[in-house]
Amino acid sequence: METRVALLAIIVENSSSIEKLNSVLHDYGKYIIGRMGIPYREKNINIISIAIDAPQDVISALCGKIGNLNGINVKAAYSNIISSADE
Repeated sequence: METRVALLAIIVENSSSIEKLNSVLHDYGKYIIGRMGIPYREKNINIISIAIDAPQDVISALCGKIGNLNGINVKAAYSNIISSADE
């Protein structure tokens, strides 16, 4: 199975959706390399970045689930390196 490294940029504008977001991220935990969250109190939003190494369809599915949450936006930036999951 081929995997790609990607960075997910997540903006949380509705704090009531954070629990659902954390649940979705927990479901994909085996693919997550790291996570960083920054509260931007002046704008009342949270900025989260997720580094992930997963098959393309898994990354797309994760972005779709996150994007469907109320008040949460997500974008993915992909590396050009494709590797085997065995590596």
